[in-house]
Amino acid sequence: MAYYYLMAQLPSLIYGQAAPMSSAHFRELARQALSPEDAALLDSFTLNPFAPLPAETQAAVAAAGGCAFLDRWREYERALRLNLAKYRGAKIKRDFPADVPDYPADAAAAARAAAALESPLEAEIFLDESRWRAVDLFQGLDYFDRNTVYAYLLKLLLLERRSCFRTEEGFAEYKGLYAAVMGAAGSGALSPAGTPSNESGEPK
Repeated sequence: MAYYYLMAQLPSLIYGQAAPMSSAHFRELARQALSPEDAALLDSFTLNPFAPLPAETQAAVAAAGGCAFLDRWREYERALRLNLAKYRGAKIKRDFPADVPDYPADAAAAARAAAALESPLEAEIFLDESRWRAVDLFQGLDYFDRNTVYAYLLKLLLLERRSCFRTEEGFAEYKGLYAAVMGAAGSGALSPAGTPSNESGEPK
């Protein structure tokens, strides 16, 4: 079934930009536009492939004859997480089960590249960009079918996750500034107003 009216009115999503709406709001909007069978699958799409689907959601997927998009997404995310755990475990000399899936290959490669990054924040952003590209691939070329609706939902979830990174990034910057101020205070390099000063006594 085509969902031209729903998708044509939605703003484009770009990774790194603020989400135009919450994923919860979009789910409700989509439920009104999708067929009952397609709408019943909305709750299947999450960022955690290990979370068991509720019984009613499993029944909806079975009644719909399955969903290739959902299967591919959960397979990709599961492989990504397991490979990431394997590579990160290797860094700390921890054994990991040998049956970690190496397929999809792009998921395993993304995990290996992310594990090699020194910055945890950069690694998480890299992983989400990889997820974003995978969603684009799974969506296919029909921009007005149900897969496009599901892809939009997953991208909103990724943008919501990204907003948490910005909060952490801001807190890290605050801690850095706080440490600099405390270090200046300890060395007596603060002006009477409490701002770091240079050797001449003038505020920087």
